[in-house]
Amino acid sequence: METSMQAVKDASHLYEAERRAIHAERPGFRISEIQISPAQKVPWHYHSHVQDAFYVIAGELRLFLREPKEEVRLGPGDTYSVPPRRPHLVTNAGEGSATFLVLQGIGEYDYVPLV
Repeated sequence: METSMQAVKDASHLYEAERRAIHAERPGFRISEIQISPAQKVPWHYHSHVQDAFYVIAGELRLFLREPKEEVRLGPGDTYSVPPRRPHLVTNAGEGSATFLVLQGIGEYDYVPLV
């Protein structure tokens, strides 16, 4: 059985990405842009209070989710929302870089890694 690690407010040190940028941030809401290579991923985690809404700009993403188990593939222009407390893993499903926006809110952001 997987266990949760301690929640963090900044997860950038927990996984590598080709590029990260925050385009908007205010109390309870933020918009981040992330670019990952085919070898990179956002590891298993969940957020206690915020929803992740993904919007793919370029490339392809594959999301793996639990509770219930689900796999979602997204291409440019596709969106998908993950509710608070639902564990998810984000991978690059293509042969080139994948760039996507993550809208996070409404509520206090945290990142709870699963090990």
